Amino acid sequence: MKIYGVSILAGCFLAGHIIGDYLGKLFHLNGNLGGVGFAMLFLILMYDFLKKKNFLHEETESGILFWSKMYIPVVVAMSASQNVKAALTGGWVALLVGIFATIACYLLIPVFSSLSQKKVD
Repeated sequence: MKIYGVSILAGCFLAGHIIGDYLGKLFHLNGNLGGVGFAMLFLILMYDFLKKKNFLHEETESGILFWSKMYIPVVVAMSASQNVKAALTGGWVALLVGIFATIACYLLIPVFSSLSQKKVD
């Protein structure tokens, strides 16, 4: 049954990749635009749908969860290295935007943390 987890992940990856390629062509870019993000979104939505409909066997669920945990770190590491290479070759503006975005994310952590604590209480 774990093979179903792999097949669902593969289907979500292919769907995300196709959409990312289409968006890249739509915006006249030479590459995939958000395909990995769409794939993860599809995986989350598919898992939630199957869970609500009680279609998931225990082994299938463990397969989906295992591969989703493996998929995220690998893809994030790959795209992070590509983004750094693009920023370094793209000039100072790209590098500064990356630095400012990272700083903004770090500064927003306490804000989101306090918002999530208020909802729990």
